[in-house]
Amino acid sequence: MNSKIITSFLILSVILIIPQVYAQSEPIPEVNQKSVQVTIESDGNVSVLHQIRDTNDSRELKFVDGTVSNVEFIDKLGRYEAVEITPGAKSIVILPNQGEMFVKYDLDDALILKNNIWSLDFRYLETTTFVVPEEVKLLFANERPVFLESKNAFTCHGCQMLLEYSINEPIKIQTVEWENQKFVVEMITFAEIENFQFSQPTKEISFNVNQSDQFVTTVIPLELLWGPYAVFLNDEKTFFHEYVNNGTHVWVNMKPDTTGKISIIGTTVVPEFPIIAPLAIGFLIIMMVPLIRKFNLR
Repeated sequence: MNSKIITSFLILSVILIIPQVYAQSEPIPEVNQKSVQVTIESDGNVSVLHQIRDTNDSRELKFVDGTVSNVEFIDKLGRYEAVEITPGAKSIVILPNQGEMFVKYDLDDALILKNNIWSLDFRYLETTTFVVPEEVKLLFANERPVFLESKNAFTCHGCQMLLEYSINEPIKIQTVEWENQKFVVEMITFAEIENFQFSQPTKEISFNVNQSDQFVTTVIPLELLWGPYAVFLNDEKTFFHEYVNNGTHVWVNMKPDTTGKISIIGTTVVPEFPIIAPLAIGFLIIMMVPLIRKFNLR
């Protein structure tokens, strides 16, 4: 008799449990996000803020990859509610009819510091705004330089990138003298710079670096050495970026994978072809075209 009761109870339990498990296994649509913001602090702490649109059904919010902690819901009135999640959770379900809201959390151990370079391996397909420390003026997305100027934020669309930057990079000043003129060349890097030289006949700036895998940015006056440029590391052509030209200076950046001699070779050098010359020649051509036409008409 007892065995029959137990058997009946187990069958009933299976009948009741199976629909619940099946319901939970059904895919839940993802939330409609209005914005995503990643904030990076000077000490390496990273927080994420999702702005979620209201919905009439349950939706899933996928977290940014990493160790998520301190999850909070924030409503439009700014009221906070702490939310417990399972360790290692990759997402959270947003219940319907919550109104427009924010989900905020910390991303632990996401930012790595190595050789004075902070790096974040990031992948999130929503458009994401990054807010970085105010001290950062130059950062690298997949090794491509991003010059922030007066802003400490930028936006990445469908974002998959390796973000790298350094804080308080030393600026080393090198002075080049040529025919009673002085030109200042800035070297922005944590690496030590030695044996800086400028050669007018070979149109070359050269120096030695004693540390590999460090970003080296050289700010060159265009009146001293004009591009296009070629960069060599130990006499072998190397990859570099020429990424800012404000009309008077150019920023040439590289990340040498070994120590040795770096050579930056330009195509125009002081005083061979002053920077004003192309403008003057273009102006003269514009002025002479009407005169030539009048002459031809006569």
